Amino acid sequence: MILTVTCLCLLTRTRGDKPAEVLLGYKKTGLGTGNIVGLGGHVEAGETPRQAAAREAEEEAGVVVDPAGLREVAEILFQFPVRPAWDQQVFVYTTADFDGEPAESAEITPQWFAVTKLPLAAMWDDARYWLPRVLAGERLRATFTYADDCKTVAQQAIATGFP
Repeated sequence: MILTVTCLCLLTRTRGDKPAEVLLGYKKTGLGTGNIVGLGGHVEAGETPRQAAAREAEEEAGVVVDPAGLREVAEILFQFPVRPAWDQQVFVYTTADFDGEPAESAEITPQWFAVTKLPLAAMWDDARYWLPRVLAGERLRATFTYADDCKTVAQQAIATGFP
């Protein structure tokens, strides 16, 4: 089985006494079109997932992130038995250290969301199982297997506390 290796870069911020926020975006093209997603994409030849996460944040939202400042918070395997070409291993990073104001790109319309009010109903089904947890500080490894509709999680396995 050949997996596509991808990455997500979850930018966070706090402003005064307001709840912490995470930058997500409306996906306009490619896999996941129409969903709210994290910034991210494919790891290109010659780059690490960490480097790809920083690159994708700049390409998709116009913000500059130092790869060295990214904290790995999750490694997730997504399986789509009826669409194996969609299978992917995703490395998830967070950071509150970035430069620039998020701006719309051809792929993403970025928007800040309070971590206490995530748009989970508008996201891939798996997000409800892991996204609140990593934004709360947990580190995890997970596997999500999607049902034949490629929209609903059929099985999940989550382990916490990886190095």
